[in-house]
Amino acid sequence: MSLYSKNTMKSLLSSTAYIVLNKDLARTIGLKEAVLLADLISKEEYFNKIGGCKDGYFFNTETNIFNDTTLTPRQQRKCLKTLKKHQIIDVKRMGVPAKNFYKINEHLVMQLLNNLSGDKVTTFNNNKLIRNNNKYFKEPTILDIENYCKERNNDIDAKAFFNFYESKGWVVGKAKMKDWKASIRTWETRSKKIFKTTSKLDAQLSQYEQAKKLL
Repeated sequence: MSLYSKNTMKSLLSSTAYIVLNKDLARTIGLKEAVLLADLISKEEYFNKIGGCKDGYFFNTETNIFNDTTLTPRQQRKCLKTLKKHQIIDVKRMGVPAKNFYKINEHLVMQLLNNLSGDKVTTFNNNKLIRNNNKYFKEPTILDIENYCKERNNDIDAKAFFNFYESKGWVVGKAKMKDWKASIRTWETRSKKIFKTTSKLDAQLSQYEQAKKLL
């Protein structure tokens, strides 16, 4: 599965002549929010070209956004509230007279797009992104699991681990898995306990057989 790069992300979401929307992103954060984000990314690209960004911040006006997107000032403020809540963008009032300056959290947007590029999407509720400690879970491949098990020097069967959680939708109990590597370590612990129990039973059977010979 290919991942989105910074340049790919911007080419997908921005344009000077029209607005390009990622459908999965629109379903996730809301259509109007996706429109506003795409427009702001276009503005960021423009200001980057002319050297107008300062520490990643660039300015835009409600009137300009309305002309480009037809989003009213009220709709813009509502969308900004959602985007700020999910830390997708940061907004500061700067300058004289004061203007809104925007900064796009490119790392978070790329994480979100990479997550949406898979078959399964991170859980969202009423267009609100549910984050786990600000991390987005990405399903591992069998190769990822094999490499990690080699690092851990354990005897976990990578295919068995993958197939088990793939069949369960990568859910642990009733919650979405947060860290597959932690689950590997849990399997290690259980495997060691089973080995100890088996070894103990083998020892007891051996003692029993030896005792029978003495009778």
